[in-house]
Amino acid sequence: MAEFNNNNRGGGGNDRGGNDRRGGGNDRGGNRDQAPRAGESDLKEKVVAINRVAKVVKGGRRFSFSAIVVVGDGNGTVGYGLGKANEVTDAIAKGIDDAKKNLVKVPLYKHTVPHVMEGKYSGGFVLVQPAAAGTGVIAGGAMRAVFESAGIKDVLAKSKGSSNPHNVVKATFDALLKMRDPMQIAQARGITLSRVFNG
Repeated sequence: MAEFNNNNRGGGGNDRGGNDRRGGGNDRGGNRDQAPRAGESDLKEKVVAINRVAKVVKGGRRFSFSAIVVVGDGNGTVGYGLGKANEVTDAIAKGIDDAKKNLVKVPLYKHTVPHVMEGKYSGGFVLVQPAAAGTGVIAGGAMRAVFESAGIKDVLAKSKGSSNPHNVVKATFDALLKMRDPMQIAQARGITLSRVFNG
């Protein structure tokens, strides 16, 4: 009987200590995840990378997760965000919320990028150039998520620096934000769109 009672107390302690907090975290994460989708159904989310971090404490290890997420409407609007939490679902939900707060508009031309551009962030260095129709998205995993979320269907891209997905995503955004819209250039110069590309 003594062993049975001890086991019950140990189980109750585990329930109060860990499972209740984890359960509460999942409920909160689920509610946050569903609310933005209902209001902004046109935005699609893509999880680029999830990283697990272990902190060694007196009782053992405590795990937390960080997730980098890219959201976009497939029509030139795209953003990225980073979320950190004790559960994967919470981290993704926080990343989605952060990405929706940092949306930017990138120029598109015939479902590709207007011109060649290089992007850099920390150790990440990327080269992005336009491609003919039907080429598809020729890019690595982190860059592919950005291009697909932005609605770019044909592009040639190469990562030349760090393979860290955080640096690659930020370098890709740097390249896209430095690009100029050919329609605006044509209007500013008072020339036709064909002369902008052909000189």
